[in-house]
Amino acid sequence: MSDADAIPEYKSKPGASDDVGITNLSAFSSGPGIKSMAEVLAIVAVAVVLIGGAEFLLGFFEVPQYVLPKPSEIAMALVGDFHLILPHLGYTLVELLSGFAIGAAVGLVMAAVITQFPFVEKVVTPYILLLVTTPMLALVPLLILRFGFGFTPRIIAVALAAGPMVMINAATGFRRVDRAKIALARSYGASTLQIFWKIRAPMALPMILVGLMIGSIFGLLTAVGAEMVGGGFGLGNRLTSYSSMIQMPQFFAVVLILSILGILIYVLFFFIGKKWASWEA
Repeated sequence: MSDADAIPEYKSKPGASDDVGITNLSAFSSGPGIKSMAEVLAIVAVAVVLIGGAEFLLGFFEVPQYVLPKPSEIAMALVGDFHLILPHLGYTLVELLSGFAIGAAVGLVMAAVITQFPFVEKVVTPYILLLVTTPMLALVPLLILRFGFGFTPRIIAVALAAGPMVMINAATGFRRVDRAKIALARSYGASTLQIFWKIRAPMALPMILVGLMIGSIFGLLTAVGAEMVGGGFGLGNRLTSYSSMIQMPQFFAVVLILSILGILIYVLFFFIGKKWASWEA
């Protein structure tokens, strides 16, 4: 095949990576982002006001520590007990990463299959909807009865929570394809597989990243919930333990760690989208 007959490949526009914003996760392409020192200072100022205000008001009204600890007490608990929390953080990350990898892989494969074979979509869609609408935490006791109190039931629960989210968003992305591009590729003799890899997959990348981000966050929530239901390790177990012993500074320190994990997940996919999917299809 000569260069003139080569199959056109869809590529992102160069120099368009500066337009990724926090307000449009489905495209990773709109919104100005943080571009000025004034915006950074404003964000820091708001944080200082909120934290300082909470510190002052809780002290002024003498709110008991077991009701709501001061930010300084939470910070002291985080630093002082971090060596005790760190192993449980590792357990939660193992569950999250393992379950998410399995769920995301299955979700991406299923999304590719159902967009290429409509009959398969009609068959599996009811079951996917069942997974999406069923709280995975409701299945954790059943999984524990079958697989015990180790990692296995938690990893399965995370995979079941993350997989459908990845599949739904990826399938949406695979369908949002300019039919003119597909028609042009077919006119050059492109096969279905070539069209998928050169046109559908690149154009679906923004939605795939959104699905991965949402799936990972759902996976984190499911992992923590599964740890709270059963088992003697993980951040969810620490939440249950600290709350039962009314150690609220430690409890909120774990909550803070989980919040930071969620932010890191968003930031990770934000920058991946900024680099690889910062264009508008």
